[in-house]
Amino acid sequence: MRLKDKVILVTGARKGIGETVALALAKEGADLALVSRSIQADSPLVNEIKALGRKVFVRQVDIGDRSQVFAMVDAVLDEFGRIDVLFNNAGVSKPVMLWNTTEENWNEIIRINLSGTFFCIQAVAKPMMEQKSGSIINVSSAAGIVGTIGQVNYTAAKGGIYAMTKSVAKELARYGIRVNTIVPLAETDMTAKIAHDPKFKEKYLERIPLGRFAKPEEVAPAVIFFASDESSIITGQTLCIDGGMVMM
Repeated sequence: MRLKDKVILVTGARKGIGETVALALAKEGADLALVSRSIQADSPLVNEIKALGRKVFVRQVDIGDRSQVFAMVDAVLDEFGRIDVLFNNAGVSKPVMLWNTTEENWNEIIRINLSGTFFCIQAVAKPMMEQKSGSIINVSSAAGIVGTIGQVNYTAAKGGIYAMTKSVAKELARYGIRVNTIVPLAETDMTAKIAHDPKFKEKYLERIPLGRFAKPEEVAPAVIFFASDESSIITGQTLCIDGGMVMM
């Protein structure tokens, strides 16, 4: 198993890509720390991971709250003694046109998607620096690279993650820590409207050369790769998992 005994922290683990990837990581031998705002210790995901013989830690966290994030990382370290990988997956989307965007709407999307991603990186950086190893996998979006109508807030946040990855990768490389970004376009609750509404679906599919959205299971191999030693020379990179919608 490629991830045997690695300790992986997964944010946004309750559903969608986070849930699917977490289970795939466990099947590759990893122990998991699963966090989200509403995850439960007796959820089907947690029970499946335990059934695989892997250790699992569960905690409800608002990643937009820096104090909660740092307390959570301390708890994970108390439980496992180390954090080998951070899968920085948590995020929210509240589409609204530019002229209708309120200050509250703007701040909330930036707080969760951009600040929350940064707080998680910042919290795991020190223990990873001390162990002189680690892999951080951030989740951006096509919106953050090419832009999209009705999501100026989300685009700004995800574009920030795309750019931030490069700076963090340069800062942490000297400590043996790799930092990369994935850009998935998968069928989840967050993309349900564009994936199933005939009007939106047709417009999006016209922009995807392979003609379909990814499934969460098709995102997992990329995360496993970046989490494993197979990607030991790769840092500061962006991998799009979107059927060719964005070509870097």
